[in-house]
Amino acid sequence: MFRPRIALALLAAALAAGQAQAGLFDDDEARRQVSDLRIKSEALADRQARAQLELQTLIQRQTDEIARLRGQIETLSYELESAKKRQQDFYLDLDARLRKIETSATAAAPAPATDAAAEERDYEAALDQFKAGRYKEAAEAFAAFMQKYPAGSLAPNAQYWLGNAWYAQRNCAKAIEAQNVVISKYADHPKAADAWLAIATCQKEMGNAAEARRSLETVIAGFPGTPAAETAQQRLKKK
Repeated sequence: MFRPRIALALLAAALAAGQAQAGLFDDDEARRQVSDLRIKSEALADRQARAQLELQTLIQRQTDEIARLRGQIETLSYELESAKKRQQDFYLDLDARLRKIETSATAAAPAPATDAAAEERDYEAALDQFKAGRYKEAAEAFAAFMQKYPAGSLAPNAQYWLGNAWYAQRNCAKAIEAQNVVISKYADHPKAADAWLAIATCQKEMGNAAEARRSLETVIAGFPGTPAAETAQQRLKKK
C-alpha cells in the first residue's frame, strides 16, 4: 500500500523538477532575446547617429560653399559696376574735352549767343540726368534735345548719349537704333567711333558675336590712331 504512494510522490517530484527546469530555460531564452534586441537597437541607433552627423557635416559644407560663392558673386558684381562707372566717367570726361575743342574750332562763325547758350544749358541738363543715374529721364531729355536742336553743334553728342541712356536701361535694340543715327548722320564726327563701340557692345550682349567683331573692325579701319580704335583692338584680342 505504501509503495504506490511512494511511486506517486516520486512521479510528482519529477514532474515538478521538469517544470522548474523548463521555466528556467524559458527565462534564459527570454533574456538572451532581450539582450540581442538591445544590441541590435544600439547598433541601429549608432548608425543613425553617424548618418545624421555626416548629413549635418554635408549641409554645413554646402552652406559654406554657398556663402563663398555668394561672396564671389557680390565681389564680381561690385567690380563690374565699378568698371562700368569708370568707363562712364571716362566718356563723360572725354565728351567734355571734345566739346571744348569743337567750341574753339567753331568760334570763328558762332551761332547766335542766345541759341548757343540755350543749347548748352539743355544739353547739360540732360547730361546731368545721366550722371545721376536717372537713365529714363536722361533718354527723354536727350530725345527732346534732338527734336529742339536737330542741327545744333551738340546734336551728335546728344544722340550718342541718347543711345547710352537706352543701353543703361538694358534696352540694346533702342541703343543700337540711336547709335545708328550717329554713325550715319554724323559719320565724320568724333562721336561716330564711340557709337560703333557702343553698337559692338550691344551686339555682343545680344549674342551677335560676328556682327560685334565687324563693328570693332570698322572702328579700327575707319578711325585709326584714335582711342576708340585702340579700345576696339583690345576687345578683339580678348575674343
